[in-house]
Amino acid sequence: MAAEDVKVYTVNGAAAGSSSSLPDWLTRKRAAKGKGKRAIREHVEGTIELIQGFEFPEASNRIKTTRDGTHAIATGTYKPQIRVWDLDQLSMKFERHTDAENVDFVMLSDDWTKSIHLQNDRTIELHTQGGFHYRTRIPRFGRSLAYHFPSCDALFSASGNEIYRLNLDQGRFMTPLVLQDEADIAGINVIDINPAHQLWAFGLDGSGTVQFWDPRSRTSVGILRLPANRLTSIDGNIGVTAIASRADGLTYAIGTTTGHTLLYDIRASRPFAMKDQGYGLPIKSLGWIEGGSRMAGDGMVLSADKKVIKIWDRNTVGTFLPSSNFVSVTPATDLNHVHHVPGSGLLMTANEGIQMGTYYIPQLGPAPKWASFLENITEEMEDSAVRSVYEDYKFVEKSELKTLGLDHLVGTPTLKPYMHGYFVSLKLYEAARLIANPFAYAEHREKVVRDKMDKLAETRIRTKKAPGVKVNKALAQKILKEEERSAKKKQRKINETSGDNAMEVDEGGPSASKPNLLSDPRFAKVFADPEFAIDEQSREYALLNPSSVAQGRNKPKTAVEEEEDESDKASSDGLGVSDDEDSEVDGQSDDSSDAGELTKFDRRSRPGQQNVRAKEAYERTKAQNRKANVKMVPMRLENNSRGADRNATFGQRRSGPSGGARRRGGGDDGGTGDVEMSWVPSSSKTPDNLPSNRKPKERKGVERFGAGMEKGGESSELAENDRQGRTHRRQGVRSGSKNVFRRM
Repeated sequence: MAAEDVKVYTVNGAAAGSSSSLPDWLTRKRAAKGKGKRAIREHVEGTIELIQGFEFPEASNRIKTTRDGTHAIATGTYKPQIRVWDLDQLSMKFERHTDAENVDFVMLSDDWTKSIHLQNDRTIELHTQGGFHYRTRIPRFGRSLAYHFPSCDALFSASGNEIYRLNLDQGRFMTPLVLQDEADIAGINVIDINPAHQLWAFGLDGSGTVQFWDPRSRTSVGILRLPANRLTSIDGNIGVTAIASRADGLTYAIGTTTGHTLLYDIRASRPFAMKDQGYGLPIKSLGWIEGGSRMAGDGMVLSADKKVIKIWDRNTVGTFLPSSNFVSVTPATDLNHVHHVPGSGLLMTANEGIQMGTYYIPQLGPAPKWASFLENITEEMEDSAVRSVYEDYKFVEKSELKTLGLDHLVGTPTLKPYMHGYFVSLKLYEAARLIANPFAYAEHREKVVRDKMDKLAETRIRTKKAPGVKVNKALAQKILKEEERSAKKKQRKINETSGDNAMEVDEGGPSASKPNLLSDPRFAKVFADPEFAIDEQSREYALLNPSSVAQGRNKPKTAVEEEEDESDKASSDGLGVSDDEDSEVDGQSDDSSDAGELTKFDRRSRPGQQNVRAKEAYERTKAQNRKANVKMVPMRLENNSRGADRNATFGQRRSGPSGGARRRGGGDDGGTGDVEMSWVPSSSKTPDNLPSNRKPKERKGVERFGAGMEKGGESSELAENDRQGRTHRRQGVRSGSKNVFRRM
């Protein structure tokens, strides 16, 4: 399996290989202020936190899990402390502070209750479930710690050539082990105890050797010297910084200060495999990943310096050839320790950052039982981001292939036949398409613009349109509004109905919806055929819909119509007007439309321009006001008039025909004359010369003042014309109807 095919999921801490993680000072600042909305949003959107509070205030030193797999224990700073997490609950169980920073620790029990810690101030602390239990000291500053279960000896390596032994069964220090070598021993960096045969291995600093001791005789049984000629070092000193023994009891992995990992068979003095980390930094952690058929392979090796974690197969590397990695993980911060959860694909790291890292590699192994949901999450993520085999290819049919001018490539490896076409490389397809159609960019740009315009048009507020309506849209809208109004009215009536009445309405059966013009197939052509379009300008439509016509007249003019009106006015200002027309204009009354035209001139729209029509109208009005506007109306109709004079009064029109008849009967050819009238006022309410049968009846509550004036009371009886209205049209009067104007 190639390294690029292996996926690494960061389930705690900053993403692997990420350079965009927040710096520690900003993380501490936010932690001091408390998590705000922005910090919570970034935390939720950018990370997956498998274990809650999997962090230390400053940095972490060591991380291990208990042998029963239920708890994780880590040490860190600052302040120096021990933290324990309950993996079943995915949260921190407790934290315990110490006096000095931890160098290494070992779990004495299968759970978290008993542990022994080597501190950087030469002290050794034993902790139990209740807390700190006992403290002692060693002569030199310690570097590593190991525990031999058969003899209950705790082994401590330090600067120098001695291994200190503390027997926990007897509760006292035993005789230390003194290591001898050809060169001076600066110190012992690491201790390893083989789980198969309990052989002790000590990695020396400066000499580049590994010494093996038998725990039964407490004597050296062999020395392994590393090939210094193949290990390059800046200062020339090669030291062993990490040792990991395999469970088979024969294979050892040894890490050096030069960043190399060497694999040895205990029966040979030469390494059978060597791996270079590539950074030249000391190896921090080594481990064997076992697990049988559930794991990716048998005998995978984990090696880590402070920059990178590499997992590789021991069978794919050689002593001289570079090897390929199964997976490589580059954390965001420097590493201090790496721990592999046994039997799973989960890695835990202690680093120089606040948050400790946890990485899940599904191809390496399954998720632990306390985090089995990780498998479902990763499977869903892989399904959603599946890379197609033909993602970099374009499927092209034969006809399109000929259009692009690539038909001559048929039969070559460039075109891969598939079904009714071919798969062609996407880069080749784009180049051929640009050559065949140089205007592809313009078409693409036009398409993008059109898509944006269509997207903006979708956001507009639109009225409900009846389906299939091409003509008479106003009628369709009216029908839809009436249906909505009736539906609301019916719903309101149903809501008002309650109790038994509601039950009676429901029991009446489903009410069939009334057919309308839109749903009736007999009237389908009314809304589809332009021959059935309603002419809203016709006289019949105006008579049937007077209110609609009135509303249409009162609609404001559009900008185009106003501009046309202005152009018509400008073209008629003093141009092409004869003298006769001027005289007719001067003779017009104030009822002309000039008064309405004056209000349409806007000085703000045309600054600096004078309204010529307004000045002319003002001059005409001024000239007419100088003349006496008195019209002499004759009191009697002329004899030779065929009809009523337009200037006659109502009384003259009424008495005109009878008077004319008398004149024709009497042969009177007189012209128009004046009439003299006189009367004598009376103080009585009722005229005395009227007969008794014609005197008005006295009404109760009515006070008369003479001259036909009275106060109080109401007429109980109305005249016939007042009760029923006029039954005949007025004769001889000017009509203002539309038909009369049309005949003029």
